[in-house]
Amino acid sequence: MNADCLIVYASMTGNTEELAHLIGKGIQEAGATVEIKDILEVDVSNLLDYNGILLGAYTWGDGELPDEFLDFYDEMDSLNLTGKMAAAFGSCDSSYQHHGGAVTILTEKLVELGSNVILEGLKIDLSPTLAEKEQCIQFGQSFVKKSF
Repeated sequence: MNADCLIVYASMTGNTEELAHLIGKGIQEAGATVEIKDILEVDVSNLLDYNGILLGAYTWGDGELPDEFLDFYDEMDSLNLTGKMAAAFGSCDSSYQHHGGAVTILTEKLVELGSNVILEGLKIDLSPTLAEKEQCIQFGQSFVKKSF
């Protein structure tokens, strides 16, 4: 039996990876199971094996997805995610004009593919503070409460 939720993330500095693990902790605390995978360790078809999908990416350049997420993002077009619960998250830098643009891009793609995006995208500025770490855990808990 697969886990209930899959978290797929891209992280350069470790910030988005940390968010992924904190969200995963919240999911587990809420009673669901979760697998957490780096974007380079997962095939896009794996998304179909889970009821809950959370995608995380840092924002690159002028509000774009990071390079390592681009192929996965394009391959997502082959999927029908109707009935899947979904959300997006990522580390951002508020000094840029398009703050957290990658989170917005991923959220829009999840909606376009028919998933039910049940939480507003979580954007954390750079490395999470203690309060933001708790916010990530609560994000995971809320995801489970709204999904299952």
